[in-house]
Amino acid sequence: MVFNHKLTNDEKNYGWGPVFMHWLMAFAIIGLYPLGWYIETLDYYDPAYKTVPVWHKSIGILVAMTLLLRIVWRIFNKPPAALPQPAPLLFVAKMAHGLLYLLVLFTVISGYLISTADGRAIEFFNLFSIPALPIGIGNQEDIAGKIHFIVATSLILLAGLHAAAALKHHFIDKDSTLKRMLALREETE
Repeated sequence: MVFNHKLTNDEKNYGWGPVFMHWLMAFAIIGLYPLGWYIETLDYYDPAYKTVPVWHKSIGILVAMTLLLRIVWRIFNKPPAALPQPAPLLFVAKMAHGLLYLLVLFTVISGYLISTADGRAIEFFNLFSIPALPIGIGNQEDIAGKIHFIVATSLILLAGLHAAAALKHHFIDKDSTLKRMLALREETE
């Protein structure tokens, strides 16, 4: 096995571009979940009250930008052909991937609505601001907060199943699914 030197996908392998975006989002989402729980424990006088939410929001914006880039990338650079597996499993895998994208999107949108409920912009690592919508929704912060929690929790659970499926492919099926998502390819290719 060698590292795939291509930026883009080919018929057999993922390029390092989509692999990098996949793992960037995976680690960011995994880190954001406990960070969100931690934010809930902070009170106004806690020194972390001013910094940790900014980090959470900024990393969330990074996830949103990466999601947008991944969607555009996927339009112009199709993924490699699916590995052989039974049709029902292929269908479930496609639905799970689609649901992962939707859950990330709804998590980002609900997080934006929580953060901008008071009409203030969101600071991205204090580099630039993302403005609030000009019109708010009644009880926006509470409604968006409930949605954010449910959707983010669903995302983490589905991501866990996604990871378990990748490990199943690697250790039980002994196919190259996980190796492809690590941008590894056979030396003979």
